[in-house]
Amino acid sequence: MPQERRCLAIILAAGEGTRMKSARPKVLHEIAGRPMLGHVLRGVIAAGADNVAVVIGPDAAAVAAMAGKVAPGARVFLQPKRLGTAHAVLAAREAIEEGWDDVLVVYADTPLLKPTTLKSLRGRLTSGADVAVLSFDAGDPTGYGRIIGDPDRVLAIREDKDATPAERAIRLCNAGPMALSGASALRLLDAVSANNAQGEFYLTDVVALAAAGGAPPVALIAPESEVMGVNDRVQLAAAEHEMQIRLREAAMRGGATLIAPETVFLSDDARIGRDVLIEPHVVIGRGVTIADGAVIHAFSHLEGATIGAGVSVGPFARLRPGADLAGGARVGNFVEVKNAKVEAGAKINHLSYIGDARVGAGANIGAGTITCNYDGFNKHRTDIGAGAFIGSNSALVAPVTIGDGAFIGSGSVITEDVAADALAIGRGRQAAKPGWAKAFRNSRPRKITHD
Repeated sequence: MPQERRCLAIILAAGEGTRMKSARPKVLHEIAGRPMLGHVLRGVIAAGADNVAVVIGPDAAAVAAMAGKVAPGARVFLQPKRLGTAHAVLAAREAIEEGWDDVLVVYADTPLLKPTTLKSLRGRLTSGADVAVLSFDAGDPTGYGRIIGDPDRVLAIREDKDATPAERAIRLCNAGPMALSGASALRLLDAVSANNAQGEFYLTDVVALAAAGGAPPVALIAPESEVMGVNDRVQLAAAEHEMQIRLREAAMRGGATLIAPETVFLSDDARIGRDVLIEPHVVIGRGVTIADGAVIHAFSHLEGATIGAGVSVGPFARLRPGADLAGGARVGNFVEVKNAKVEAGAKINHLSYIGDARVGAGANIGAGTITCNYDGFNKHRTDIGAGAFIGSNSALVAPVTIGDGAFIGSGSVITEDVAADALAIGRGRQAAKPGWAKAFRNSRPRKITHD
């Protein structure tokens, strides 16, 4: 397809989501950590759309806000009443009238569409057709509109309820997305009538109108899994499953090892390097980068974290937003790190919380250590110097600085800065009373037990 072809993408996001049984608009439900609308917006932009129009329904301010966040140049148009898909497209008439080579119409609840497929759909228009339809070979075509004709000459799209028995046997079905020639789009859309039982204007009617006009529409066949629409929570889970298969495969083909890929869940923005090893039952949320050679042990949960080369995380670790682990650092079992820089070679191996902090290069954080970063009103920082040793079960009450090479005695509560290479102990002095335990037991009444 020539690069100079200019494209307007119209995303229909005005559909109801009552079957989702949710206060959230349907198209804002997430797949792999990104709202469905976000996936579609990114897809049409990657497919070469020069401009994007998003058609929303009433009370959809959150949908408009999401569109603006993902695609700041997108324009939003309101469809005040839901009178069919052609009516929804015409809500963006102002954008269509600007003149485009291609007008690409996509639905916001089809999050699995690949940019390459949308590019190919646009490419079908270069043969001179006014309409290109995205289709699929359905395993079970019941309920879908049938493609009448063949991919190189589509005569009509027949809705299931209107199809003859012979037409119902057709397995090539309409997937929904469509590309229109910009020169013919408004003529075809304006010719659509509401002469049907529902009294609505259907986008699929432009196919028969274009066929009657002498420029037979064409179809592009896509895999059924790619054109999956989401209307309820069951379909949402099915779309998530399909997306996870893609993301896991991409990670492995990129050089990562996933021991049990079906148990690893990835956000679509995860960046995973080569020779990364991910053990079973790991969740990688939004904004995670994992450098080459890192190991993510089982049952760890990562979000908004940067993991350097050769870092070891987990098992059972939680990295929250702002966790930044430099090369060779180790974060072990039942450790939580949040908004903290862990410098090269530092170790936090067991049962610790490090929040709003810096852990210097080569420092060692003993088991049970916590940074007390919150005073009930504000967060405060803890700075732990390079090579410092924090004894087990210590509480570092921020704001506090532990100097390079300093030692903190086990069980200490540290409330004041500690100089470099100093020893700090913040605990009560141990006292022993010989014979006290025996005397205490003898003073207690004998227990009566019953077998």
